[in-house]
Amino acid sequence: MAEGSGLVAEVETAFKKFAIHGDTKATGKEMNGKNFAKLCKDCRVIDGKNITATDVDIVFTKVKAKTARVITFEQFSQALSELAPKRFKGKGQEEALQQLYGLIAGKEPANAGVTKVAKAAAVDRLTDTTKFTGAHKERFDESGKGKGKAGRVDIPDASGYVGAYKGKGTYEDKVKEA
Repeated sequence: MAEGSGLVAEVETAFKKFAIHGDTKATGKEMNGKNFAKLCKDCRVIDGKNITATDVDIVFTKVKAKTARVITFEQFSQALSELAPKRFKGKGQEEALQQLYGLIAGKEPANAGVTKVAKAAAVDRLTDTTKFTGAHKERFDESGKGKGKAGRVDIPDASGYVGAYKGKGTYEDKVKEA
């Protein structure tokens, strides 16, 4: 029985990881239908024959509260107990549930199909700072790192003779005071 409780703890960890996946405001205590379907798909609970995505959505709707849009871990466990005999036909309820827990335990959300960074020759050519010309060339140093504001704006140099008298008034103002 101690092995079963460890398995449940691993399933709860997987539940929390999938519950917060894709939602910055999620706490990990409640899971929405999209993430429940993702958990079932990523952990291979959905096999395409015995359990389909529609079955998962129906079970989710069945276990959640009438007006709620999310399920807790207890409701999640109830949903798994409804899916287990359907996924592992010919097995007992408890044995099927343990095998289902085995599929889910320790899993994390997969990022399959996520858009990768484009590495085409055209993109490399357009972003290579050594090939920039004119005013754009001045915005980067020799290593290709941007200079920031110094590369965009002409900052006046106030260190010359005229700059030393800036804001001091004019010669005419001094003559009038005397």
